[in-house]
Amino acid sequence: MRNVTLLLEDGTKFHGRSFGYDCPVAGEVVFNTAMMGYPESLTDPSYAGQLMTLTYPLVGNYGVPPFSVEPNGIATFMESDRIYASAIIVADYSEEYNHWNAVESLADWLKREHVPGITGIDTRELTKLLREHGVMMGKILFDDEPDNIPTANYAGVNFVDMVSCKEIIHYNEGAGKKVVLVDCGVKNNIIRCLINRNIEVIRVPWNYDYTSMDFDGLFLANGPGDPDMIEDAVNIIRKQMNLSTKPICGICMGNQLLAKAGGAKIYKLKYGHRSHNQPVRMVGTDNCYVTSQNHGYAVDSLTLDKDWQELFVNMNDGSNEGIRHKTNPWFSSQFHPEACSGPVDTEFMFDRFVGLL
Repeated sequence: MRNVTLLLEDGTKFHGRSFGYDCPVAGEVVFNTAMMGYPESLTDPSYAGQLMTLTYPLVGNYGVPPFSVEPNGIATFMESDRIYASAIIVADYSEEYNHWNAVESLADWLKREHVPGITGIDTRELTKLLREHGVMMGKILFDDEPDNIPTANYAGVNFVDMVSCKEIIHYNEGAGKKVVLVDCGVKNNIIRCLINRNIEVIRVPWNYDYTSMDFDGLFLANGPGDPDMIEDAVNIIRKQMNLSTKPICGICMGNQLLAKAGGAKIYKLKYGHRSHNQPVRMVGTDNCYVTSQNHGYAVDSLTLDKDWQELFVNMNDGSNEGIRHKTNPWFSSQFHPEACSGPVDTEFMFDRFVGLL
């Protein structure tokens, strides 16, 4: 293991060792408090451009599952076609792994996909620093290559365009109702949750104008980066809303895009929500749910138009966790009801959407 240094934009340094692909990298440093699910998190396109810090101290002990593909074209155990996180940062990497479904180690997987991984970092101190300062840009530097310094930007970059599909993809053709899924970086389990409810899914690129297509409902997927960078997607959603009252459902970035189409504004959270244990309350009820989340931006609920209202709120910081239109069948969640990985308390959101088609 080569010695490496994590250098944050404020000058703070953390020293560790490389266990993944040996290549300097730069990106936005974020933290995830989930206790498990690193195969799903690493392959979540929403982590594009980010150096993912896992707060759980022991990582890698259950290895990595096979990259098998189901007959419907979806990977069985991964959330996309490859690793999208720029790097992974852990306190203690377990070189030995043991799991009935593991076929390789986390280190071997990272090396095969050319993704750096560093261990020996005090992730508790790093997380405290990020909580106090907010997310920061950072660089993973190899101590024996002091002149090899990477550069990267996060603000102002259209990461959605990097991860979205480039052509239309069909799933479950000939099934029941048809749903257009706007791919901003969609997770596989979102597609699977729709297919399992006998829905034909038409997956389109983020900036594709689907308004003239034949479909029964619109689904807005999750994705990485700043939603203000993909105004074309917002304009198409707004065009669809002006043409029809067909049901619309959004998840994560989909929540933000729906809100923007309705006239609301978006702001960046100090350090985001990335975990499996975010408590969310449904507005107007005492129902509280444990949710899986991965986002760095939120809807400013104070800017919602009079025709819209909050559907969910975060019980930790009061931020918006979903919106709904007062009369039309349009609603969304900032959290991930498909929860892969994570709790499945809110999968009823898919049932609610399908029931409206």
